[in-house]
Amino acid sequence: CPVVLAPKNSSVAMPPPADIVKVAIEWPGAFPKLMEIDQKKPLSSIIKEVCDGWSLANHDQFALQHADSSNFYITEKNRNEIKNGAILRLTTSPAQNAQQLHERIQSSSMDAKLEALKDLANYSRDVTFAQEFINLDGISLLTQMVESGTERYQKLQKIMKPCFGDMLSFTLTAFVELMDHGIVSWDTFSVAFIKKIASYVNKFASDISILQRSLAILESMVLNSHDLYQKVAQEITIGQLIPHLQGTDQEIQTYTIAVINALFLKAPDDKRQEMANILAQKQLRSIILTHVIRAQRAINNEMAHQLYVLQVLTFNLLEDRMMTKMDPQDQAQRDIIFELRRIAFDAESEPNNSSGSIEKRKSMYTRDYKKLGFINHVNPAMDFTQTPPGMLALDNMLYFAKHHQDAYIRIVLENSSREDKHECPFGRSSIELTKMLCEILKVGELPSETCNDFHPMFFTHDRSFEEFFCICIQLLNKTWKEMRATSEDFNKARKMVMQVVKEQIMRALTTKPSSLDQFKSKLQNLSYTEILKIRQSERMNQEDFQSRPILELKEKIQPEILELIKQQRLNRLVEGTCFRKLNSRRRQDKFWYCRLSPNHKVLHYGDLEESPQGEVPHDSLQDKLPVADIKAVVTGKDCPHMKEKGALKQNKEVLELAFSILYDSSGQLNFIAPDKHEYCVWTDGLNALLGKDMLSDLTRNDLDTLLSMEIKLRLLDLENIQIPDAPPPIPKEPSNYDFVYDCN
Repeated sequence: CPVVLAPKNSSVAMPPPADIVKVAIEWPGAFPKLMEIDQKKPLSSIIKEVCDGWSLANHDQFALQHADSSNFYITEKNRNEIKNGAILRLTTSPAQNAQQLHERIQSSSMDAKLEALKDLANYSRDVTFAQEFINLDGISLLTQMVESGTERYQKLQKIMKPCFGDMLSFTLTAFVELMDHGIVSWDTFSVAFIKKIASYVNKFASDISILQRSLAILESMVLNSHDLYQKVAQEITIGQLIPHLQGTDQEIQTYTIAVINALFLKAPDDKRQEMANILAQKQLRSIILTHVIRAQRAINNEMAHQLYVLQVLTFNLLEDRMMTKMDPQDQAQRDIIFELRRIAFDAESEPNNSSGSIEKRKSMYTRDYKKLGFINHVNPAMDFTQTPPGMLALDNMLYFAKHHQDAYIRIVLENSSREDKHECPFGRSSIELTKMLCEILKVGELPSETCNDFHPMFFTHDRSFEEFFCICIQLLNKTWKEMRATSEDFNKARKMVMQVVKEQIMRALTTKPSSLDQFKSKLQNLSYTEILKIRQSERMNQEDFQSRPILELKEKIQPEILELIKQQRLNRLVEGTCFRKLNSRRRQDKFWYCRLSPNHKVLHYGDLEESPQGEVPHDSLQDKLPVADIKAVVTGKDCPHMKEKGALKQNKEVLELAFSILYDSSGQLNFIAPDKHEYCVWTDGLNALLGKDMLSDLTRNDLDTLLSMEIKLRLLDLENIQIPDAPPPIPKEPSNYDFVYDCN
């Protein structure tokens, strides 16, 4: 094989070394410098080189930080995150900056103090700065300011109330940001500080930012320290928290429920039921149902998570009964079984002590306990010695018998009088069902940190678990009959029926019914026959669409479908969208419009006075951005306008709709999509313009839908059938309607 050598004078372009990063570095009052950073060199050497270029002495007092809105310092640990084309800033070192802010926040000038606290709240998000400020005993200084500051400026509140509110807000924000780094233990705070924070929950109910941060601090105290839990529990009552749930601010409601959850979670076992009773007395459930779940607004992910946690903690109160075995010698517990028998078979027919022998009564009891479906006919208490479900099953049975007496009597008598061996034993079925419901709702397990799977229907009744059981035991009885199961081989029948019942319950729960009645209605539409149809349909689809020829066909037509989706996204960008502008404090009714040019070369955008009724012409949009200048599209927390806010200020719902276009010279175009659909359309369209994959949920759903439709069309027997390119025309209306027959 011949080898071709390049001429001596020719130059071959070599890729830059992996350790070299090209950046721009800014310094106030000077032109930015373009520089190549060798990542193998110590950071101190690079900073010295930069300082020498601007003739700055004492290079050890300087540092580099990102020039974006985060202002995070560059350290040896995070320097590998620097990308080619990044813009950095030469600034004072974190130690010097911390020292200066430590002095400035103690200024006697209110304006200077306010500005310093604002800067501190911003810088405290950076762990490098936070460490230096904490080393100066900065946390203690902030707590002292909180403890004594309100008294010191008491007289100024009336004159400078906005200033005082902002000052306290920035102080609490800085405190929360510093503590979030986990450098300082929560156990170090005084009772005076806790009392002050707790007082803000009542005193500053109208100041959203102060209230929000105060609630966040209380939640962290409770979750991170057992000693602080006890102190916070003494200072804050459920009655003080309830009014914040009755407001309209969802973030305040979220933080309030988070504090209640934290107190609930950390309460000792003997206090937890007591706290649940207080929550019931204060009508927490109905307040949440009215002001949160049924409020005229969508529930964001964080609120859904807190509702899920509250749901889990509430159901976990059942764990004690679930793990308690019945004592066959306990007369009070045995009386519950007697009550079940009495309700089912009518007390009037029961012989009194003066008539009939003891043996006759025992024989009658044994016969009745058999009709009730217990395993042990002589001593049914033995049926409840297995845990789980323990005594919880007996509690459910008694609740059903007392609160749904007609249904209870019907089920017991209906099954006790059958002669075809298809009876559904109520006692055994109730025990198995209670165990299964505990598994479905994960009773006894700690809440997940990421799950937000709450069910609105469980907030519609004070005894929601018992009502849940009452609906499901009737479902089990119905399904048992539909499957024609027999009690002869109960274990085999139980397994088969319980599998179907569990599937019925899980499918109904997946639809998130808003009430127990709606849940019951969903179950009525999920009969055993319907479950069989669903299973068969899913099995056929799975078998058909997982076969090798179908998978090959999918692979062949997928590029065509993706191109179709891409064109749809670009067409939507050409139409354009109206976006709402967001202020860091509140939502403003200011709008701007952005659209792609028909040739896909330029983005046109500009401000609007009001929301438009249709498309906005290109010539009315003042600004434009060539697509060729776009460097990247970032989303969520990576967006510059999301980094501008502290972690507590970020609205998680807004965070999920945020995306930014980054272009030359540190330029950025920041978006907040009006909804999730527009977010997916725009991020897909912009990625398509940049030649990247479209990765949104909308694209996946569209791809699955269109692929399925296309494959089904291709599998149809359409030989010699002409498929039109256009839909058939709509026929003209008839000249009269004499052919209509009125069946009434």
